[in-house]
Amino acid sequence: MAMAAGAAYCACPSPSTKLAHLPRRRMVITCSSGSMYGSSLLSPLPQFPAAAAVPAARGGDRLRIFSGSANPLLAHEIACYLGMDLGRVNIKRFADGEIYVQLQESVRGCDVFLVQPTCPPANENLMELLIMVDACRRASAKTITAVIPYFGYARADRKMMRGGRESIAAKLVANLITEAGAHRVLACDLHSGQSIGYFDIPVDHVHGQPVILDYLASKTISPSDVVVVSPDVGGVARARAFAKKLSDAPLAIVDKRRHGHNQAEVVNLIGDVRGKVAIMVDDMIDTAGTISEGAELLHAEGASAVYACSTHAVLSPPALERLSGGLFQEVIVTNTVPVVQHQSFPQLTVLSVANLLGETIWRVHDDCSVSSIFQ
Repeated sequence: MAMAAGAAYCACPSPSTKLAHLPRRRMVITCSSGSMYGSSLLSPLPQFPAAAAVPAARGGDRLRIFSGSANPLLAHEIACYLGMDLGRVNIKRFADGEIYVQLQESVRGCDVFLVQPTCPPANENLMELLIMVDACRRASAKTITAVIPYFGYARADRKMMRGGRESIAAKLVANLITEAGAHRVLACDLHSGQSIGYFDIPVDHVHGQPVILDYLASKTISPSDVVVVSPDVGGVARARAFAKKLSDAPLAIVDKRRHGHNQAEVVNLIGDVRGKVAIMVDDMIDTAGTISEGAELLHAEGASAVYACSTHAVLSPPALERLSGGLFQEVIVTNTVPVVQHQSFPQLTVLSVANLLGETIWRVHDDCSVSSIFQ
């Protein structure tokens, strides 16, 4: 499948450019059902000593990465990409549910990166992130970057209902992170681009598309048979960018009406999918209502197969039943949100964004361009 995929890295000194000669690695995870799904990485996971990877002369001894309890496996993969060990931190809950955080190594004068998606349970993970930021600030870290692969509350970015009197929780959470002491945020595929403007600190917004495109490029599908589908009008810009990188594939749009939170009704299809392989692209799959109803419409309109591609696999009930019901040839997600074994099903493929985030962390630390990753 001849598709433009992957990322074009600049010539800045970084782990990826030093290890471009290494072969690509592919991780296979065994599900509870006995089936397997792959994790295709954007670039190889390096195996080298931390001292050799980041010379002290370049300030490598001033880089620290800590993980919260939300997604420690992803944080470990990021540290592995950078040739480092995760920083030691003690996180525990008191009997009444309060969170305690203690850094167990010095971060004075260091660039600290805290990996903590605010995925379910969102309030617990958000509070843990805020306390980690505060601990680093009080420990005299030079800079604190909140690495938030999945930004919870991002959908509450505007007033939705006609009656008004709603909170805009995305702005509130942005204020909390800033006031806690973070100097920068690194987020992956925010629900809407305007959420960046809610922060009064710099935000590096990275996209999971290169990881998914890299995986799709390995599929034996003719580019002329592909149509990219946006599950709603709000995702057209995202789907158009995705289609452009898939050999400029045609675009279709599912027209839906939203009656409330997690409630949507598919009304019409804009575009032709008859005899085509439809690739539905969205930023997240929550209850899978929108994407599964869209898949039913695509099959009714004559699509030969339907793939679902999403960065964030929130998978709230009844998402598993909807996604595993036979509508999808494959459901492709990333590990910004941890996918546990009981959430797996045969059509599910989980790709790792560790190398993408690791490369971005290195570039932020080394003052190199981040946007060039996606050119």
